[in-house]
Amino acid sequence: MQRAINAVEEMDRPDCDPALLERTYAQFPLVNRFVSGWRQVYVALIRPALPRHRTGTILDIGCGGGDITRNLFRWARADGFEVRVVGIDPDPRAHDFAVRAAAKAGTDPTLLEFRRASSSDLVALGQRFDVVISNHVLHHLGPVELAGVFADSERLARTVAIHSDIRRRRSALLFFGLATLPLGGSSYVRRDGLTSIRRSFTTDELSRVVRPGWHVHAPGLYRNLAVWHAQEATS
Repeated sequence: MQRAINAVEEMDRPDCDPALLERTYAQFPLVNRFVSGWRQVYVALIRPALPRHRTGTILDIGCGGGDITRNLFRWARADGFEVRVVGIDPDPRAHDFAVRAAAKAGTDPTLLEFRRASSSDLVALGQRFDVVISNHVLHHLGPVELAGVFADSERLARTVAIHSDIRRRRSALLFFGLATLPLGGSSYVRRDGLTSIRRSFTTDELSRVVRPGWHVHAPGLYRNLAVWHAQEATS
């Protein structure tokens, strides 16, 4: 199955239906709970990278509705870390939803912050974070944008950068299509999820486009992880 690099997800269109988009953001926590695998990534890679002697910092690039950002904040706090988590997204619709969802959850905006920004904006400001992550962002990007996000991540991350994305497989189309049938016309989750699978990379493809120093592996049948460790880059 060839990568459908020209396919466009409905929610990326500026004129998409706002009600469907709102429900898509609202349904992401349910979908990500079953497909994203971030709890395992947090335990294996993020928790060991957080400092105990000072406030740790995490950046979520392209955070969308912010559910992964909120989860990382909650898990780190539950493990006893003093932590500040920032989610960024240049889309004003995603930013607005993330801010409202965080306020509804009652989180402190000085500790869990959402900004309308790109990774290059934060690089220009000279900002640094212990951990930099993204979820389901890479397949949205063209070659120049992709290289830029990897380079920005290296400049932003003190310890580790982790980009998690879908791994393209034919069986993923079948299983995701069946599993999301009930969501059908209620949001963009099903149709855009299928487009995302078609746009996503195989593990070998992603390995060929990352910058030197990044390691790509597949932790499951339908996931790719691209990981960069600052210590390896400076050794």
